[in-house]
Amino acid sequence: MTRIALTGALGRMGTLIIQEAAKVKDMQLVAGLDAIGAGTALPGGIIVRDASQLEAALLESKPDVLIDFTIAKAAVDNVCTAAGIGINLVVGTTGFSPEQTSRMKKAIDGHVAAVITPNFSLGVNVFWKLVADAAAALKDYDIEIIEAHHNQKKDAPSGTALATVQAIKTALGDSEVIYGREGIMPRGKEIGVHAVRGGDIVGDHTVLFAGSGERLEIKHQAHSRTAFASGAVRAADWVVGKEPGIYTMADVLKSR
Repeated sequence: MTRIALTGALGRMGTLIIQEAAKVKDMQLVAGLDAIGAGTALPGGIIVRDASQLEAALLESKPDVLIDFTIAKAAVDNVCTAAGIGINLVVGTTGFSPEQTSRMKKAIDGHVAAVITPNFSLGVNVFWKLVADAAAALKDYDIEIIEAHHNQKKDAPSGTALATVQAIKTALGDSEVIYGREGIMPRGKEIGVHAVRGGDIVGDHTVLFAGSGERLEIKHQAHSRTAFASGAVRAADWVVGKEPGIYTMADVLKSR
């Protein structure tokens, strides 16, 4: 039985994760926390506790894994708290600064196993591989990344777009990155990154490779956040029993 705790339990992702976890045999939600809505009942009779009570809730419920979909500042504290008491992690929060990433890594290394990725969808993880392969084959093509999300998303560019940049850099070597353009900006060999925010767009990512006389577009569109929730649940089931360290969704998929 995989016992899970969930921060951001009443958010859009939290709600879907609870629904997806309920479909998995031998998985049980044992704690739910949120910054608002303490006292709300979740499926299985779990009562939402205030996010400030995380350590006490984890010690009492003894989960195998904490799943975090909150905001960067809160997620860093949540990761450090859980790692400090030996609870594995699945983190889908994005927008971390280099300093926050370093703090999480220090808390995790040698203590617990953690799956940390900006996108848990299976399709996006295939998308990154396709993009890297195309970049390696089309070295002289101009590359532009366009991402679109709903109007409530706080960070830009998206974590998925930044991971896409890294996939391209790994294939090509280090490259200059330009975030948007304004004024007189003749194009060089940079990677262009552009963020769109509007309406209820779940998540669109397109990489454009433009050459002489042709262009290639590789695109992923998320129609529902269920794609992210099911991937996070899969990762939570997978991470239990793994050696301490930080893993990605690619590691989870290799085990299928």
